[in-house]
Amino acid sequence: MLKKLTDKVYYMPHYSETDRPALGLICGDSFSLIVDSGNSPGHAQDFLNLAEEMEISPIKGVILTHWHWDHVFGIKTMGQFTISHEKTKEKIEYMKTLKWDDASLDQRVETGEEIDFCRNMIKLEMPERDHLELQAPDLTFNNKLEIDLGDITCVVEHVGGVHADDSSIVYIPEEKVMFLGDCVYQDFYSGEWSYDLEEFNTLLNKIEKYDAEYYVTGHQHPKTYKDMWHVLNEIKRIGELVDKEHSFDQAVAKFSEIQRKTPNEEQMEFILNFVNGNRKKKGMEGLPSA
Repeated sequence: MLKKLTDKVYYMPHYSETDRPALGLICGDSFSLIVDSGNSPGHAQDFLNLAEEMEISPIKGVILTHWHWDHVFGIKTMGQFTISHEKTKEKIEYMKTLKWDDASLDQRVETGEEIDFCRNMIKLEMPERDHLELQAPDLTFNNKLEIDLGDITCVVEHVGGVHADDSSIVYIPEEKVMFLGDCVYQDFYSGEWSYDLEEFNTLLNKIEKYDAEYYVTGHQHPKTYKDMWHVLNEIKRIGELVDKEHSFDQAVAKFSEIQRKTPNEEQMEFILNFVNGNRKKKGMEGLPSA
């Protein structure tokens, strides 16, 4: 059975070994909606098998949070009316033109279009991809969409962010639950993993206007409001300390001086992320960091 988050909201936990993200199920009196379609036909089918065991209203649609492979490869298997931001559909339409065999994946990694991590996870999740068929969403929106499921509502809003500029959140006001997808994560696709403080602050402003008690991210366990904002505010604080610094060593020294302690492993990663973001802005990526 899917895990229960609130009376009307369930989820299938993420599975990091093959980069399966968390998938959601929102159950209204009239019908139910799925959040994201999974990273493979197998992932999607596993979700549907669990949902079939539950006494819920009929599932009538899937909402996509963004275009990355691990959230969209299961669309065809889900077999549902699919909704996304217009940019998400554009990306998926392009992905439909690509080949997904090992050689094609390897070539795209060589050219920088794909990254090692995703290539490796795709191969692990789907050793055989001869019959993989991608499918584009049926309906798109530009900014915001509200869907009445009977007794509860889904608010779908485009929020962007550095991880994927098409990212959307799914908020259920009656349950005070927000599905974030991957929008709060780093930029993985344009060189070194990075954050941009200005874009991160803009994203947080869009998220915090909603009254949420639980947050579901793509690749972590759900978090309470307190725990989620502890993480987000910590990332923001580190970004503010790094400021416009281009040197990782100097940024670490600055953190240590102001905080009067050496950053831990996670804090070091966030420092590097913001330094990388600053260096990308200045066209300095690839130069020595000291």
